[in-house]
This record gives sequence, structure tokens and C-alpha cells, in this order.
Amino acid sequence: MARLRVTEIFHSLQGETSATGRPATFVRLTGCPLRCQYCDSAYAFHGGEWMELEAILARVEERAQQLVVVTGGEPLAQAGVHDLLHRLCDAGREVYLETSGALSVRDVDPRVVKILDIKTPGSAESEKNHWQNLQYLSARDQVKFVLCDRADYEWARDFVREHPLPVAEWLFSPSYGALDLRELAEWILADRLPVRLQIQLHKWIWGDIPGH
Repeated sequence: MARLRVTEIFHSLQGETSATGRPATFVRLTGCPLRCQYCDSAYAFHGGEWMELEAILARVEERAQQLVVVTGGEPLAQAGVHDLLHRLCDAGREVYLETSGALSVRDVDPRVVKILDIKTPGSAESEKNHWQNLQYLSARDQVKFVLCDRADYEWARDFVREHPLPVAEWLFSPSYGALDLRELAEWILADRLPVRLQIQLHKWIWGDIPGH
């Protein structure tokens, strides 16, 4: 039977993406091949608990939320995640996958909304971007940039202008505690970018702690 290493399963509000503010069940898987300098879930790099797929699905069912967010770490680092995503979709859930963009999304169930994080130079991991992923994005998916400074903003701005992808949203997020929210808002308005400015809502409510 399929197993996955799980850091935590919890109930919270979705803090990012176009679903910001919606109650959701989060399945945070363990492990990640990247070490972004601003990572806020480094506690998921190691440890975790091996869980059978049926046990994970039962925990999700207990929370009875329509929206399920599979996150990490990097969930695609575990091959069994595809079985989990497929089963969640079969159960009628609205499923979001949050991925670093370093691993291929080619085989992700097409019913899943992919939240693809493109790493900027400020992340210190931009060389890990798996650029072939761009061809697997659909009009339901969303592309996210975490921005550390003006240079990151200009890099992401130019990327958006040069890549007319058929995605639902371009998400610009200030790195928590590194980039002033008002500055970022003014840059976006000045450049008339077709993007969504987002904050990590869960951090504004509960702070930078696990399980929220």
C-alpha cells in the first residue's frame, strides 16, 4: 500500500493564492531538495511520520473541507503524492498543489490546481527552476513569485511580460519581513502589471508558527 512521509495535517485558512481566506485542510509532506534562503517551512525538511494513503485520506475526511492544499516541503519529491492527488480529486475535493517549481509537474492530475513557485535570484535557488514546467500549465493554474527586493521585482516583472502563459493568476508575494508591502504595491501599479499582490494572510493572523 502506498505510503507518504507527512509532517502535519491541519485545518486553517488558505493564506495565499486566489483562494486566500478560505477554510482548507492542509497536508504538508516532508522533504525538499531546495534550500531557499527565506524558507518558512524548514521544519518540514526532515522527520515527519510515515502514513498509509488510506490514513491520510481518513484524516482529510475528518475535517470535511472542500478545499485541500497539498504542500511541503516539496510534495513532488515523494512519488506517492500522485496517488494522493488522484484520490482526493476522486473524492470530489477541490485540490491545490503548492510546488517549488524545481520538479516536473507533467504527471500531476489535470483536475488539480497547480501553484507553481518560480524562484527569483533572491531566493538563492533560481538555478533550480525546471523551465519545462511552463508547458504543463493550464488556465486553471497559478504562478507565484516570492520577492526579496527591487531586483527580484524587476526580474519577475520582465518574466511576466515575456511569457504570455495561459494561467489564471500571476501572484506577487513580498518575502516576509524583507520587502515593504506598500513599496511592492506601488511598483505594481506604476508598471500596470496584470498580477495579484498577495500577502501570507496566515502569518498576519497567527504569526510565523507551524500548523497555520
